[in-house]
Amino acid sequence: MKKVTSIILALFAGIVFTSCNDDNDTVMETNTIVDVAVKNNLTSLVAAVQRAGLASTLSANGSFTVFAPTNEAFQALLDSNQNWNSINDIPVETLQAVLLFHVLDGTVRSTDLSDTYVNTLSTGPNDEPLSLQVKVTGGVAFNGDATPVNVDVNASNGIVHVINKVMLPPNIVTLALNNGGFTSLVAALTDSRHTTDFVSVLSGNGPFTVFAPTNAAFQALLDSNPNWNSLADVPIATLDAVLKYHVVNGANVQANQLTNGSVTTLGGSITINLTDGAQIQTSSSQTVNILVGAATNDVQGTNGVIHAIDTVLLP
Repeated sequence: MKKVTSIILALFAGIVFTSCNDDNDTVMETNTIVDVAVKNNLTSLVAAVQRAGLASTLSANGSFTVFAPTNEAFQALLDSNQNWNSINDIPVETLQAVLLFHVLDGTVRSTDLSDTYVNTLSTGPNDEPLSLQVKVTGGVAFNGDATPVNVDVNASNGIVHVINKVMLPPNIVTLALNNGGFTSLVAALTDSRHTTDFVSVLSGNGPFTVFAPTNAAFQALLDSNPNWNSLADVPIATLDAVLKYHVVNGANVQANQLTNGSVTTLGGSITINLTDGAQIQTSSSQTVNILVGAATNDVQGTNGVIHAIDTVLLP
């Protein structure tokens, strides 16, 4: 965290360099990211940075990408909590985490955007960088519903994209809800027949490692039984057992941390086998691929990580 804080301190530093000679002082105008915020009247962002203790007199080296919320976006954030009347009412730790979630290491221009996830400077379990979803298909959106107001504003230490919403670091439920590739999983988790409140469970502290079947994987499950035309046709006891089989509680395991051996899920044991790539072997003799390298692998939230898989695991 110290390293990250040092980066952000440098990032948001608006410095006026002064050089002296025998006759007078010369003031050199700078164009750091904080200068850009000031010039574009992003006063709430500047106030938030100051409140979080992230502004300093350190100069920034390297390049950063900052998604800068408008003043109206910060007002909407304040309005979302009855205890927040001003930026000063937001806990410093919360503000730091939120601001860091708006910063990427490296320059990403609008023309570089694609449907993917990018690592932010905000961190989750095990200090893993939190994932920010970027969507361009059907319109550009960040973290589900934040949209650009102005893009590619150059600064001396990076680039700024002005957005219309303050983005809150997501948990694994929010990550799944925001991803169109997991609509079947979300429908299965929120089936009204459940006695298990999966949304509440997966919104807990965790950390969780979730193996998330794609929509195609759920369709293949339905196709395997002639009596199943939709998820509503799957007996709820079966669906409950299947969903629990995809969740590991108490561990935040990134793809490069997977090891061979048995793993206990909420619904039984699975076996990780890395011999022929990252695979899961189930108690029903399935061999299922973890989609390592896909955009939906190592999707890190505040309370866990998601890995997409190509088949629904059957206990």
